[in-house]
Amino acid sequence: MFAVVILTLCGNLIVIISITHFKQLHTPTNMLVLSLAVADLLVGVFVMPFDMVKLIESCWYFGSFICSFRTAFSFCLTSVSISSLIFIAIDRYFAVFNPFLYSTKITLNIALFCIVLSWLSSLCYNLSLFFFNGNNDSEKLNACFGDCFILINATWGIIDLLVTFIIPCCVMIILYARIFLVAKKQAQAINSITNQITFTNGINRISKKSEWKAAKTLGIVVFVFLFCWIPYYVFIVIDGFATFTVPLIVSNSLTWLVYCNSCINPIIYAFFYPWFQKSTRLILTFQICSSGSSLNSLITEKL
Repeated sequence: MFAVVILTLCGNLIVIISITHFKQLHTPTNMLVLSLAVADLLVGVFVMPFDMVKLIESCWYFGSFICSFRTAFSFCLTSVSISSLIFIAIDRYFAVFNPFLYSTKITLNIALFCIVLSWLSSLCYNLSLFFFNGNNDSEKLNACFGDCFILINATWGIIDLLVTFIIPCCVMIILYARIFLVAKKQAQAINSITNQITFTNGINRISKKSEWKAAKTLGIVVFVFLFCWIPYYVFIVIDGFATFTVPLIVSNSLTWLVYCNSCINPIIYAFFYPWFQKSTRLILTFQICSSGSSLNSLITEKL
């Protein structure tokens, strides 16, 4: 648990410093990654430490106000994280399918609008969930006195399942699947052309390597999202309809699995980029403190 918190804080903090400091990284895609990193960092600061103590002590000792703050923050930030993943998928979709119009249509202002929409919609949705949930049967769980939890009724469980998992999951899978198919067709087209020129075998190997790298990266994105969220939402559905008591340790463990997604996100969306490795070295060696460091060139080719 402690390692998850540290990795979440350090990884997302480096992403935030990199994108905000270096002007070359001020792109629409990176702004969406920045929003995701901020949400994940706040989860590591305001949510994970309390849940870590709760999981160790098996009880809540921080009072009702902190409980409400932690629960509201947790729900809202995880929703922002998921919606940010969706916008990143949409951004990549347009970049692949409309490469010539992408730079003129997808601007920084559009990215900022998507970020504001992501945070506001997540806030409104989770406020609705809290105020209209209507299930306060605390006797259903064998919780200790003063425990901190929220019970979601069957109706809101289904709504939450659709809004924050099934629909986003379907959108991500469809978009990334289409992106991969286009990448595969482009690789085949390159192979077809290069078969007619010199150094065919070498170029074909490069093309196939790029095709495999794209498939692997997209596969990791989808797999990690599904791996972290499917068990949690299966539990929500079962718990909403079940007549038996589900142990709190199950709920806590699945919640931490969801938090692991905040830890892994910076690895998927940032560590795979060469510019992130360069910016990390500059940050850790304090070279970003030098004059004009924000103008350093981190990208030698188009992202």
